Parts: sequence; structure tokens; C-alpha cells
Amino acid sequence: MKKLALALAVVLVAAGLATSGSASASGSGWTATKTQGLALSGTDDGPAAAATPLHIAVALQLRNAAALQQSIRSRAKLTPAQFRAQYAPAAADVQRVVSYLRQEGLTNVQPTANDLFVTADATAKTAGAAFDTALEQWTVKGASYYANTTSAEVPSTLGDVVLSVLGLNDAATMHTTATSLPNYPTSYTPQGFWKAYDVGSTSSGSNTTIAIFGSGDMSGVVSDLRTEESADGLPQVPVNVVYAGLVTPQSGDAPDEWDMDTQFSSGMAGDVAGLTIYSASSLTDSDLALAFNRFASDDTAQAGSASFGECEYQSYLDGSMVAWDQVFAEAAAQGQTVFASAGDTGGFCPVVPDNGVPAGAPDVNYPASSPYVVSVGGTTLLTSSDGSYDAETAWVAGGGGPSIFELQPYWQGGVAPPTGSACVEYVACPGKTLPDVAMDADPESGADVYIAGQPEGVGGTSLSSPLALGVWARLESGHANGLGFAAPALYAKAGSAGFHDIVLGDTGPYPATPGYDLATGLGTFDVAAMNGVLGS
Repeated sequence: MKKLALALAVVLVAAGLATSGSASASGSGWTATKTQGLALSGTDDGPAAAATPLHIAVALQLRNAAALQQSIRSRAKLTPAQFRAQYAPAAADVQRVVSYLRQEGLTNVQPTANDLFVTADATAKTAGAAFDTALEQWTVKGASYYANTTSAEVPSTLGDVVLSVLGLNDAATMHTTATSLPNYPTSYTPQGFWKAYDVGSTSSGSNTTIAIFGSGDMSGVVSDLRTEESADGLPQVPVNVVYAGLVTPQSGDAPDEWDMDTQFSSGMAGDVAGLTIYSASSLTDSDLALAFNRFASDDTAQAGSASFGECEYQSYLDGSMVAWDQVFAEAAAQGQTVFASAGDTGGFCPVVPDNGVPAGAPDVNYPASSPYVVSVGGTTLLTSSDGSYDAETAWVAGGGGPSIFELQPYWQGGVAPPTGSACVEYVACPGKTLPDVAMDADPESGADVYIAGQPEGVGGTSLSSPLALGVWARLESGHANGLGFAAPALYAKAGSAGFHDIVLGDTGPYPATPGYDLATGLGTFDVAAMNGVLGS
């Protein structure tokens, strides 16, 4: 364990972010939560202004967590009502947290539908007092952030209920991974991917509802989807936009990301019963938590895709990892699947949102590293003159590697390399390995995406994740939406004809090898063959 602790320290130092001192959790009537104090790599400008507005999401602990693991293993699907009755925090405990937050001056206090969070509005002053922490303002590379410099704590009477407190920093932010090549000549349409990945006679996803996770105003994204559907001769899929917070303007490259996600998830599926876009106010951990939570508590989409990620140590330190994992566990128990991009920085994680290897700390991306998420890596796709599958190599920037915070799930046993089996959850210890599967991600063999009404060649594992979602929608529709959480089902078919085993290329530092590897996981889909083996 000394070597593992040292490895964690190296990750945090390389990333320029580490834990800070913690207020005492003993003898003062306070109990520390999983939200730790942060010291950013930049200039500490002093206390955050007292009136700085915050939106807080207090994560509450599950009941009967061990039994929930057994439920997931049994593959029996729960309803949201069954989940809430058996595993969500007790109503009396939720009310205790609500009462405390109101007593401390927080406003708009309300639990989420599944009682996994209590959300509230606060200021830096009221949040600091309520959670016995100090919020500082920082300047990092010219940008301004706030962060709690000591761990978030709650009164000891709530220590057995509160898991973590999200929203005390705006520095832990997910990064999208789309890369555009305007008018690149070899970009694939959805039908091109159908041919390359051997859809054959597999049904479309017309009986399955899918979801995309993103942020900001999605009206332009829906308009671009309609343009692409018309250009590619695809049916208009029913779209529902769910805003899990304030509706905010799009910024930067984000619209490109959501354009690709919507067009090539429903496009790869051929058709879907519905496409729900769960849009957060921002890509911060606290805002996205509520978007994922709506997906699970709604339980209307069988699967979704998240084409973004951050270094998993960030999610660990700010307490979002433990909170999001509970949401993903609920989804898995309900038979829902979340696919997520493994990242575009090889065996490293995006300290800055730039492609290239190496690009940051030697760590993997979250949420891809969650055991209850299917991580999707990247390949370079090569097709024959008639568009049929020829070969694939590992894409040089595709993400992968072992998690040092998440346990290896049972379904990886006997397939993925064995990792740390003697450690406890959320302690530095090699665990789940990434990716689980892979699909085309190289921008030079990428997708023909309509952005602001015009086609562009776009790639990245931001493409491979929605492609995997589209494949899964077809497979679910072909099996009456009875497949459930995808990860155990896919690992059970390791080495079958349903996968192309990728044996060429590497992602720096992980090579593609026969069988499972840390560059391309189980491999990429032969859709028709996978549809057949899943029925066997």
C-alpha cells in the first residue's frame, strides 16, 4: 500500500491539485464527509466573497448497499419505486437534512425524486458555516475559481446520513473530447458505420429510448439533428429535452459535442423510440450530478451516453465519485446503461482539455472509471472499397488504464487483468480497468456531423461512446429491451464473434493485444454477430 499511496501523491502533484488541511472531525461535534479540502495550483486570492452564489447538492448515503450489489448481480430489474423503498435514504433522514439546511439559512431546499440528493441555494458565507469549511478564491492560468480549502463537514448527528457535499467548488469540471476536421473527405455517415460494423439484418433501435447528457440550451442541437436526419435520409426521432437546472447559453465547442452525440447515437441506431437530452446548467460535477440523477429517477431511457470526463482524482476529492456511483448503481439495478468516453489523452487524463499524449497526470477518466458505467475507448477504422469492415487499430489518443479509486467489478474477473482485490473502495488501489469496449474515434476516420447546419468531420472518444449507445439500442430493441445493464452481458461474450479483437496499435502507453487490453477493451462490435450471440 505504500507504493500505491506514493502513486496517488504523484498523480495529485502532477495535476497541481491536492487535499488541503481539514477542520477537526472529532471533539467538536462535526463529522467529515467525502468532500475533501482542495488547494488549487495557482494564486490564492483570499476568502471568496461572502455573497458568492452557490447551488449545493448534498448527497445522502444509500441504505442496504450490500444488498443493492446483490440485486445488480442477480440481473433482476428494479423499478424506481422499488429502489426508493429498499435502498434510498429513509424519509426521516432526508427530512433531518432538509431541516438542517433550512435552519442554516440555505434556500430552495428540496430532495430529489429518489432522495439521493437534497439540493439548495446558498452563498459562500452560509455554505461555509453550514459545512464548517472555508471557501477561497483562486486564479489559475488567468481563470478565476472558488474552492473549499478544508473538508466539508456536517453535525455528527447527520454523519450517518450525509455522504458528500457537491457545489463547494467550480474547479472540478468535465471536459468534452470532440475534435473537428472541417469537410474532411473520409468522414462516415450513419449508414457508413452500419456497413462497417455489420448491422446486417439487426433491427433498428425503434423500440428503445436513449439519452444524451450535456449542458446548456439544446435548441440549436435539436435543429442540427433535424438537418442531419434530412440529409442522411433518416426518420425524425422524438426528442425530449430535460433541463436539470437553469437553461444556460452554449459556449466554446460544446454544441459540436452534443451535435455528434445526438446525431450518431440515434443515427447508429437507425431509429429510436425516443431521444431524451438531459442538460445540466454547466459541466461542473455538482450540476451534472443532477442530470444523471434525473436519468435514473425517471427510468424512461434504457441507455445513455456521456461524452466527457475529468481526471478521476478530481471526482474523488470533491466527493462526486461516491455520489455519482450511487446514481449509476441505481441505474444499473433498474437495467439502464450509461456509456462514457474513456478519454482522448491515452493513459493520462485531461488536466487541460487538449488532445495529445501525454497530456496530464497518469490517471484515467471519470465517469468512465465507475464500475456501473461502460467505458468506450477509441480505434482508427479502416474499410474496404465497398465500405465493409477491413481492420481497426487502437487510436493513438484513446483513453485507458487501471483506476486507482474504483474496485474491479465481478464481471471483469477472468477477462480483464486482475488488479487490487485486497483494498477497500475509494482508496488508492488499482481496480477497474478501462476501456470496456471501443469504437471508431480517430478524427481522420470520424463522423460527418452537421454543426450549425453544415457538415464537418468530427472524432474523438466523444464519437465512440454515442456509437456504442446506438449499437446497444439496436441490441436492446432486438431483445425486447430485456438485456438490462450492459457490462455483465458484454463481458459474458468476451472473445465471441460479437467482437472484433483489435490487436494493432497502442494508445501510449498501452498496446492493443489479443484478447482484452487497456487500449480497446473487449474490442469493437460486429453488430449482427453480437445480436446472435446475446441470444445464445
